[in-house]
Amino acid sequence: MIRTPRRHDHDAGGEREVLDAKAALRDEVWTALTEAAVARFPGARNRISNFVGAEKAAELLRTLPEWTKAAAVKSNPDSAQLPVRQRALEDGKTLYMAVPRLAEPDPFFLLDPEHLTDSPRRAVSITHATRNARRVAVADLEPVDLVVTGCVAAGEDGARLGKGGGFADLEFALAAAAGLVSADTVVVTTVHELQVRPAGAIPTAAHDVPVDLVVTPERVIDCRAARGERPVAGILWESLTEAKIAAIPLLQEVRR
Repeated sequence: MIRTPRRHDHDAGGEREVLDAKAALRDEVWTALTEAAVARFPGARNRISNFVGAEKAAELLRTLPEWTKAAAVKSNPDSAQLPVRQRALEDGKTLYMAVPRLAEPDPFFLLDPEHLTDSPRRAVSITHATRNARRVAVADLEPVDLVVTGCVAAGEDGARLGKGGGFADLEFALAAAAGLVSADTVVVTTVHELQVRPAGAIPTAAHDVPVDLVVTPERVIDCRAARGERPVAGILWESLTEAKIAAIPLLQEVRR
């Protein structure tokens, strides 16, 4: 019997109507990427999809002044943003990469471009990060100048849709609580054009972190004039379920 994978938002808090609308939009985007044959292995569904043109989007991001000025970058660990992480190290930037699913008490890898065992491309993969990085707690992070996040869909108004686990929003909330990011910290994503949606098309909740720049292989969309307010007060505990808190050791520690 074929089992239907459990939705990534199964332990998410919030209004069921909003959660269901987000789930429907994820399915729409994953289907579009699959039918257009632009999702790379292992496919689009149930993940931050790696896409054809990810390297080109990373190169376009590399041309922006926000990238040039950034000395320290925090990034998600997904394959879609591997080219961005690679270029961060190639350009001499300090890189903080989240541990998948924030599953460890020290939830970030610190990659120093001056102290790598492997090439930048290999060093920024999850498989090789442990050989090239040291694990750090939130308290050991330095302030970052640019946050790179993965998306299932991104709106022209800066609205971001993840895969439903809420980890990107939690990473930002933890960093905000520690004073490492602020309302002025630039947040960017790289996506395929099929993942871009018009303003107002992506449902959002209070804890959702909007992006400032959406970069596709073809263009840069500056959302700063259109995006809503960014939550920077830290963790919105009321948006978390006990199941989510139990799954992330750092949240349990912070709540004590």
